[in-house]
Amino acid sequence: MKRFFKSIAGMLSAMVMLAGCGDMSLNNQATAKSDNSELEIGICFDSFVIERWQKDRDVFMDTASNLGATVNVQNANGDVDKQIEQIQYCIDKNVDCLVIIPIDGDALTTVLAKAKEKNIPVVCYDRLIRGVDADLYISFDNEMVGKMLGEAIANSGAKSVVMITGPLTDNNVPMVTDGFKAVMEENNIEILDEYHCDGWKAELGGSYIYENTDLINQVDAIMCGNDDVATSVIRALAVNQLAGDIPVVGQDADLPACQHIVEGTQLMTVYKPVGNLAEQAARLSVKLAQGEDIEVSDTIDDGTSEIPYVAVEPIAVNKDNIDEIIIEGGFHSHEDVYMNVTE
Repeated sequence: MKRFFKSIAGMLSAMVMLAGCGDMSLNNQATAKSDNSELEIGICFDSFVIERWQKDRDVFMDTASNLGATVNVQNANGDVDKQIEQIQYCIDKNVDCLVIIPIDGDALTTVLAKAKEKNIPVVCYDRLIRGVDADLYISFDNEMVGKMLGEAIANSGAKSVVMITGPLTDNNVPMVTDGFKAVMEENNIEILDEYHCDGWKAELGGSYIYENTDLINQVDAIMCGNDDVATSVIRALAVNQLAGDIPVVGQDADLPACQHIVEGTQLMTVYKPVGNLAEQAARLSVKLAQGEDIEVSDTIDDGTSEIPYVAVEPIAVNKDNIDEIIIEGGFHSHEDVYMNVTE
């Protein structure tokens, strides 16, 4: 199934590729190179604003390089048109596999159809792209993430909640929301409002708090779509002298979120073992690039097809298990997490 072999001998491992599309800078692309590799994988990130994506990138690159593949990393910096341009660039280079973290999945269907026409395998990483008949979707169990967020709020004794989530163009958002709302319904917790931050712009979460002071003064808890949004919300709550009084939950186990948990201003986060996810994704992507079959037991409906699906299990983290899961697990150091706490 291998279509077009590229032999680039003698290049250094983890070098930066200068060839690119348009005005791409060094910050927009990097390459991990295994000497004498014939395989090239293009991985297109939405941006690196969210802390965890940098960890995903590094593990994916290291794993793929060790398996003999070049990894061409593209960073669209939140620009959908730029991401389309970068995907087309990878298609024109005849990469052996495309791995996509979409900004807006619906906007990518046309360009990814071109990849499929050239028999380039497409992997949806963390976020499903509907209707493109991808060769693999690998993510976390997003409905479980939502349930974990909901259970933390239910256990806090809250009777009302505001949801501040990401954009509906991210297919994960409805799945997380479904899991969360199921727990709210089971526990008779009223959802007073639901707000979506366009483009996952975290500052919009803080703006919502400032613009809805009366509502926030009535609410018992706040569900945030990720920890970046939660951090913005907590800062706004602090201005209103409410930080720590209203439980806030998020996901990704970003360092600021972990610091907020031990400081008492964030109730919990959902830790998603990105090292496990990125390593599995890299291994499966290399197999697809080599034209091999992948053994995946589950599938998911992308709206038009049933596609192979790997779901990695997340872990709920709070003040009681943060040392064990986050620190002993090596995700963040004790010094960093407890930086603002006098023990």
